[in-house]
Amino acid sequence: MPLALITGASAGIGATFARQLAAQGCDLVLVARREDRLQALAAELLAAHGRHCEVLVADLASDADVARVAARIAALPRLDYLVNNAGFGTKGKYFHTDLAGQVNMHRVHVLAIVQLTHAALRRMVETNSGAIINVASVAGFTLSAGGASYSATKHWLNVFTEGLYLELRSSGSAVKVQALCPGFTYSEFHDVMGMDRAVVPKSWWLSADFVVQESLAALPSGRVIVIPGFRYRWLVRLLALVPRPLIYWGAIRAGRRMRRD
Repeated sequence: MPLALITGASAGIGATFARQLAAQGCDLVLVARREDRLQALAAELLAAHGRHCEVLVADLASDADVARVAARIAALPRLDYLVNNAGFGTKGKYFHTDLAGQVNMHRVHVLAIVQLTHAALRRMVETNSGAIINVASVAGFTLSAGGASYSATKHWLNVFTEGLYLELRSSGSAVKVQALCPGFTYSEFHDVMGMDRAVVPKSWWLSADFVVQESLAALPSGRVIVIPGFRYRWLVRLLALVPRPLIYWGAIRAGRRMRRD
């Protein structure tokens, strides 16, 4: 029976990955901070699909909890999917925000993924099977006044995933890695940030179901960067052609207009 471990599984894209992978016949290890949410999701997936779900409560901003999840990965008899989904955003310019939140963002978006991916890849490379999905963001291709750490960590995640892809392909490995880069997606993510969704046109919002479907559909082909939605794909292509000073100008104007201070 295939097995998937999903971080940030208590809501949003993480919970949607759990539902879609369970529907495909996967057993699951669900990782997040909120045990009540995880237990409710585990009961739902057992009732709907008969899938066994292990609940692992962990805060990936904690070194001890990350080590515990990595040890669980190493102890699993097999692992077919690792979905590094846990993450969060903050509102406000870097020098006005709480430093602890910025540090924790780098811990969750970077350091936790380094450790969990290493634990999973060692097993997957040995068995020459499996897939790792790193949930990045279109923000990894953009710049914003008010998202310095978020854009930086998601850019790092894209480059990290591409580097792993090159290493695996050059080694002849069948293990797949993917950076999933959604744009604005309906979930609790923006509610936790305190962001007003009305500032973004409705046509630019994606459903979590659509984002996860795009991700899983792209896995068999081995596509390393997956950007759900034609609008976002065209945006990323356009940004690659725009001179850097013009991007700075647009980001500064947007930062002033949104009054992120």
